[in-house]
Amino acid sequence: MAGVFTEVSNQSWFSRLGNAFKGILFGLILFAASFVLLFWNEGRAVDRHKALEEGGGKVVSVAVNQVDTGNEGKLIHLTGQATTEEELKDPVFGVGAKALKVKRTVEMYQWEETPNSETKKKLGGGTETITTYSYSKGWYESVIDSSKFKDPEAPQNPSSMPYTTDSWQAKKVDFGDFILSSALIGMINSFEPLSLGKDGELSEEMKEGVKVVNGGLYIGKAPGAPAVGDLRVAFATVNPLEISVVSVQKGKSFVPYKASNGGGVELLQSGSHSAEEMFEKAEADNSNLTWILRVVGFILMMVGLNMIFKLASVLADVIPILGSIVGAGTGIIAFLLAACLSLVTIAIAWVFYRPVLGVSLLIVAAVLIVLVVKKLRGSKAPVN
Repeated sequence: MAGVFTEVSNQSWFSRLGNAFKGILFGLILFAASFVLLFWNEGRAVDRHKALEEGGGKVVSVAVNQVDTGNEGKLIHLTGQATTEEELKDPVFGVGAKALKVKRTVEMYQWEETPNSETKKKLGGGTETITTYSYSKGWYESVIDSSKFKDPEAPQNPSSMPYTTDSWQAKKVDFGDFILSSALIGMINSFEPLSLGKDGELSEEMKEGVKVVNGGLYIGKAPGAPAVGDLRVAFATVNPLEISVVSVQKGKSFVPYKASNGGGVELLQSGSHSAEEMFEKAEADNSNLTWILRVVGFILMMVGLNMIFKLASVLADVIPILGSIVGAGTGIIAFLLAACLSLVTIAIAWVFYRPVLGVSLLIVAAVLIVLVVKKLRGSKAPVN
């Protein structure tokens, strides 16, 4: 553990006002972007649902060990073993296996800077920020730029990594009498650790300075006491396995299904799954992504509103406690406004894409708007 570095910075009230005005512009951009994201997301979700619904109604389950030309151009479902005769090999370390995919993960032992800030308001509207930077070592896949460390005397990391994380996949993967497309191979990610048992598995040019430790490689002097710049390399493979596929038959291979609304459908899961199960999972994945993007849109809107309202709390910060009260109030208002405006946006999108659900959501949003208006009126009530 290295030492710590403390930085004290002060910001005047006028400087904070200037930043607040700049923040309004950026807040407006975030505010506008949130509407676009929320509306687009609902359209994306509906289009995906319709494409899956259409595909689910047309898919035909077929045997994987026979290519029937009568199914050419049809959306088919198959379950079988994905195998390959290719030997994939890491071109640097010479480690390889007969596998669908081989992945190399490289980590370097480095210093990392962790900041911890505390800001105090001062009478008159200014602020004082005390930031403490601590330094610790750990394993990371990418280079940490130590030239940007705040402490000029902080320990330094190497400027680059001699080897990086990489992966390779077989060009030809057999699937019964079919051949998987490159896109479908890319969808198989059931990686298993590849444990190296002896130095003989390394290429001759790499043996010097490379040790086999815990099934992986270690490049450095003492694995038990790593030094900054040491590397550890782990390998993983996707071995031949049973998979289930839903795609359009094209010759002996596959292409995505093109739905009438332009959406594409091509599904792959590890293991044996019926077509119905695969479409149910695809629908669940679509629902999960929809909710994730809704939350992202709501957060963008709330952050944007907070930046727009920031000016009010900065103006009130001439008396710190008053600024804190105003800041808490604007934070609540930003949350409520973001909630109701997000609902309104989603509802309008649903009226456009799903009318019945959209009208119901508009009613809920209207109730929230009434609550926000009451909150705003209450905050403006005169103090006796």
